[in-house]
This record gives sequence, structure tokens and C-alpha cells, in this order.
Amino acid sequence: MAHVRPHENIFLFIPNLIGYSRIVLAVASLYYMPLHPRTCSILYSVSCLLDALDGYAARRFQQSTKFGAVLDMVTDRCTTSCLLVFLAQAFPRWSIVFQGLISLDLASHYMHMYATLSMGGSGQSHKNVDESRSWILKQYYSNNKVLFTFCCMNEIFFIALYLLSFSSPLLSPTLLGDREVPTSIQPGSPAAPKPSMFFTSPWSAGAMEMARANKMDSTVPWILTLTSAPIMAIKQYINIVQMVKASQWLAEGDREARRQAGLPARPHTE
Repeated sequence: MAHVRPHENIFLFIPNLIGYSRIVLAVASLYYMPLHPRTCSILYSVSCLLDALDGYAARRFQQSTKFGAVLDMVTDRCTTSCLLVFLAQAFPRWSIVFQGLISLDLASHYMHMYATLSMGGSGQSHKNVDESRSWILKQYYSNNKVLFTFCCMNEIFFIALYLLSFSSPLLSPTLLGDREVPTSIQPGSPAAPKPSMFFTSPWSAGAMEMARANKMDSTVPWILTLTSAPIMAIKQYINIVQMVKASQWLAEGDREARRQAGLPARPHTE
């Protein structure tokens, strides 16, 4: 009698359960992001660290799945994009830079995964890169320690920059200014109005400025920002290489498909 394998619920695999917890932590960090930088940073950091744990669990329990890989990538892209959206709001002068980073991150990973699946076969993982196509991508994806270091330092840079938006007068001077100095001399207005007169609701747009006025020490965020900046820059370069190589791979496939289809068709001659 043939042995019948039990039905497996992919959605309840241990690495996927860890992935769900990452989403919960990420959503919680976004909730606290505008007004509570310490709480937000802790929740966001734990969510990022679990990214390494789900990969280990997948190998340890032999539960590597395509669903888990996609869940992991989508979670990474969404959480990073949400943080960059906040940074674009916190530093409006540099919003185009953060918008560019979001676009590069999404475009690079989408094109790479699409090229891998369409050109390398449905069973091919986006982390399996042929060295002949790109040496730097091969080194990036083949070594888990290298991959973790780059992703971790990339996130640390943006988290530190987020903390600087609450702690560094150089980067984010508060709109409230010095509360002890009179800020209004118009008739009928108090000489030094209380912040509550401006921002009666904690959900108002100005509430973030009140939170930023309660300054934190910026020493540690500055150290983290400057330390992680070079690796973050290399990570963005890798994203560019990944997008270019994926484009070239897709173009190779298009040329081969057109050749097999006999395109361009020769015009009929009389």
C-alpha cells in the first residue's frame, strides 16, 4: 500500500508565521512613526531582524516555499517604502531623492524577479544568479552573511535618518522655534501662544512638529547614519546593476523569441 503524504498547509509553515509577525510589527511601527520615534524604531528594527530568522527557519525545517519568498520580498519592499515616504515628508527638500529610492527599489526587484521567473524557469529562485551574468549580484545573493549585512545596514541608515528628523536641529529645525521667545505681535494674539492653541488635535499635521520639538540626543543617530551610509550607497548601486542586468536578460529573451517567430517578417515582393 502506497504511503499517503499528509496535506500540508503552506500558510502555516513556521517561516511564513514569522513573516506574518513581521507584517504586524511593521504596521505597528507605522502607527507610531509620526509621533513616537523610539517605539517606532524598536518595532521596525525587530521586524527587520526577523527577516533573517524566517530564512533560517525555512532551511532548518525544510519549509522553503515560493509563497514564503514572495511574502518576504513584498514585506521588505513595502516596509522600506513606507519609511521612505515618511522621510520624504520629514525632509521635503529631499523628497525627490526618497521618491527615486522607492522607485529604484521596486523597479529593480520586480524586474529581477520577473526576468528570473520568465527566463530562468518557474522553479528558479531570484537569489540564484549566474556569475557569468553579474559577478556582483552573484556575491550579493550567494552569501547569506553578505546579503544580511547589506540589507541590515541599508535599513539602519534609513532608521537613523528617521531618528535624526526628531533629534538633529541641523536637519530638522522645528517650526515651533523657541517657545520662550514671543512668536506673534499681531493685535489680539498672545505674545507667546501655547502650542495647544495651534494644534488642538494630536492627529493634526502640526502634531509631528510638537513631537520633533521634544528633542532627543542626536549623537547615536549621527554615528549610525555616517557608519551605514557607504554600505547603503553600495546597496543602491547593486539595485541599479540588478535592474540593468534584468533588462538585458529580458531583451535577450525578446530577441530570441522574435528570431523563432521569424520577426521582422520580410515584406512580400511582387
